[in-house]
Amino acid sequence: MSPADVVVVLRQSGATVATAESLTGGLVAATLISVPGASDVVRGGVVAYAADVKTGVLGVPADLVASRGTVDDEVARAMAERVRDVCQATYGVATTGVAGPDASEGKPPGTVHIAVAGRTGTSHRLLTLAGDRQAVRSGTVTAALELLVARVREESIGVGR
Repeated sequence: MSPADVVVVLRQSGATVATAESLTGGLVAATLISVPGASDVVRGGVVAYAADVKTGVLGVPADLVASRGTVDDEVARAMAERVRDVCQATYGVATTGVAGPDASEGKPPGTVHIAVAGRTGTSHRLLTLAGDRQAVRSGTVTAALELLVARVREESIGVGR
């Protein structure tokens, strides 16, 4: 699915999105914003590369980060939920993981958590991606947008759209 298709799906469902990105460093937001008319659906984004930005700016609980690290499913969920609230968006999308080339927090390169917070809950997906930093980051963007569209479609069916 192309970024333009994602924008169309969001627009057709009357939804907006915000991003909280760690390893992708803003690529999810930039990918969406590259589409003409994305301003109708993209509310904003936070590049939360450092742990203290995740806790300080987004409000991810510090005890969660301290106990589980930043490359974690619950941290990804919290990032998505918080950016959704902070930016007053229908959906929040989060990425956190290890792009490589070295391991981080005891996790190998290519370990990625993505999450999408929506109207009725939060979806999560663990990715194990191969390749260099660029391949891991690119694969993460694709997977995050696919998870977003799946969540939008699921919730649109649930509200009778």
